[in-house]
Amino acid sequence: MLQRFLDPQVLNSISSLDLVAKTVVDGFVAGLHRSPTFGFSQEFAEYRQYTEGDDLRHVDWNVFARTERVYLKRFKGETNSQLLVLLDSSASMTYKSGNISKLDYARYMAASLVYLSSQQRDASGLIVFDEDVKTYVPPSTRQGQLMRLLHGIEQAEGGQRTDFLKPFKHFQEFLRRRGIVIVLSDFYSDPVEICKAIEPLRYRGNEVVMFHILDPNEVKPNFRDPVMLLDIEDNSAMEVSPEYARNEYRAKIQHHLQTLSDKAAAAGLGYVFMDTSTPLDTGLRNYLSLRQRRR
Repeated sequence: MLQRFLDPQVLNSISSLDLVAKTVVDGFVAGLHRSPTFGFSQEFAEYRQYTEGDDLRHVDWNVFARTERVYLKRFKGETNSQLLVLLDSSASMTYKSGNISKLDYARYMAASLVYLSSQQRDASGLIVFDEDVKTYVPPSTRQGQLMRLLHGIEQAEGGQRTDFLKPFKHFQEFLRRRGIVIVLSDFYSDPVEICKAIEPLRYRGNEVVMFHILDPNEVKPNFRDPVMLLDIEDNSAMEVSPEYARNEYRAKIQHHLQTLSDKAAAAGLGYVFMDTSTPLDTGLRNYLSLRQRRR
């Protein structure tokens, strides 16, 4: 039951991005409370179980509606960490074989991350980029920050080619405080060059995680007849046979994924692969684990 609140196909029917984020995070938190390994998330300081005499004004009724268990929100006065989300809005991110594009999925993930971060009273920021920086919202905990972030994410549209150098240079120039950096991209570039651009962020003491987002059809294409494939970013085209797609292409994409994972690990970068059918709790769990480690 709870898993459906994390299903991208279900979220695609929700028009409001802030409601998407709230739905995902509430479903995720409720799932943690039901999990036998909930001890992992006790550091998720926003909630504790109700005991007799507690002030009912602090009960989270959304969690109660999903779990029939009573938990109270607990707030910390100080910011514990800082999150910066870098969202790739290049043309290739607009690809979709079903109802959800990679950019849609990345928006859901980004919105859920900043929503969870705001619930934790962390400072959150955003960079939307393609070949240039399109949107920059500096990390902050000031009033209205969540709405500014969600607006920036909502306005992200498919642009040009991807250039990792500009946004990451921008990040290094303007970010003064160490924290957690999440990069949401399809990473269609040379793995060595990608990690070379991202690796300097680690030198400043940041925890960096690359969320690699692809469409299932990009990983395992399945068609019966030869097709003409068009590159969304440079308009180049090539004819591909079903045999090539099943054999050579699949071997090449798996090699790309493995190489990127290996290079990221060697550079001290976190790497998480997610196709657009993956429930969003995968990303939230990775973020929450990082946040716990920084305490």
